[in-house]
Amino acid sequence: MIPPFEKHIKYNIESPDIVKTDVLTPIEYQYRSRRDVDIVIRQPEYTSVCPMTGLPDIGCITIKYRPDEKLVELKSLKFYLLQYRNVGIFYEHVANRILDDLVAVLSPKFMEVTGDFTARGGITARVTAVFEGKT
Repeated sequence: MIPPFEKHIKYNIESPDIVKTDVLTPIEYQYRSRRDVDIVIRQPEYTSVCPMTGLPDIGCITIKYRPDEKLVELKSLKFYLLQYRNVGIFYEHVANRILDDLVAVLSPKFMEVTGDFTARGGITARVTAVFEGKT
């Protein structure tokens, strides 16, 4: 019999390749010819898993952006972020991947994605990726 502390629990760790951008719905920014607007979106219940251990990573994803022609429809963004739930991905890659995907769909003037992750093993992490495109 295996002692309880030696039991191994199998985790189903998905590849980042399962995250698709076709769920993101861009909508027209009708005031683009009048003024810029800065948008801040927070998802305080973001989850993915550590690709090495399978343990859950929990944090707040904050997306700040200045749209050019397109906004992101919020329900579609929620479904996009939910795809990460069982994905094995490092913090640094999460921020960059979300940024790359949103920039590809929205072509904003500016975008910043920050992942503020809760403590695990006494260590917290905040990762920010920035796109400085159109001005």
